[in-house]
Amino acid sequence: MKKEHKNMMKARRRNIALTVAYDGTAYAGFQRQTPPIVAVQNVLEAKLQTIFGDTIELAAAGRTDAGVHAYGQVVNFFTDGTIPVNRIARAANSLLPDDIVIQEAWEAERDFSARHSARSKTYLYRIQTGGTPDPMMARYAWYIRRPLDVAAMQSALDIIVGTHDFSAFRAAGGAPMSPVRTMYEAEIHRASEHLLECRIHGSGFLYHMVRNVIGTLANVGLGVLTVDDFACILASRDRKNASATAPARGLYLLDVRYDGRPHVQQKSSTCDTIEASSK
Repeated sequence: MKKEHKNMMKARRRNIALTVAYDGTAYAGFQRQTPPIVAVQNVLEAKLQTIFGDTIELAAAGRTDAGVHAYGQVVNFFTDGTIPVNRIARAANSLLPDDIVIQEAWEAERDFSARHSARSKTYLYRIQTGGTPDPMMARYAWYIRRPLDVAAMQSALDIIVGTHDFSAFRAAGGAPMSPVRTMYEAEIHRASEHLLECRIHGSGFLYHMVRNVIGTLANVGLGVLTVDDFACILASRDRKNASATAPARGLYLLDVRYDGRPHVQQKSSTCDTIEASSK
């Protein structure tokens, strides 16, 4: 039955792709949940069904967890709906809540899949530091009161660049897949006096991988672990050797890259939150 339904969806005339931004605070992650639990996918599908007049089933580039945000989530779906592509974002944003915004819509090739066609992803993680937490950042950054050694943290991040087995940073419960991934870039910088931003760009990521890297990286910054310790943890391929998982609220899916589509760097700044610009 599921196979027949999948074939029916693909028989539809149009393959529509969207870039979506959302504040994940109020949602049980991106992936569709059974009511009364609400995920971003539940809300998006319901509003898109109103616009297109048929059943919508989204495929997504990444299944972000509860509390995780996105600037550049990519989804696609098949439809016979006739609304012009240049009107989709405005029409959908007029129905969506303020914490979910469609930034872009385009007509994709039949074989395009937001998940399977992705070539790489970039994640952003924000850490707030200093003696007093900023309440305006409480939902958007991990607060660590003590000072962090940013230079040591960058040295640790340099170790993960390249192709490695990331089993040490893999949480239990994810889909079975190879733990080998390639990281193209990994950098941390001080965005402002009390805000650090870490960006990791890679071919793909394991379940909770970025948050587990960040949790361990924070202990390097605090002096609990050395850079050599971090290297040994990666080499051990044992999750028990890494630190606790960093909170979801500091993590953002920044962008997803595909062949044939120019990469547009999503902006991020000290005071960025995700706002609906099309209301």
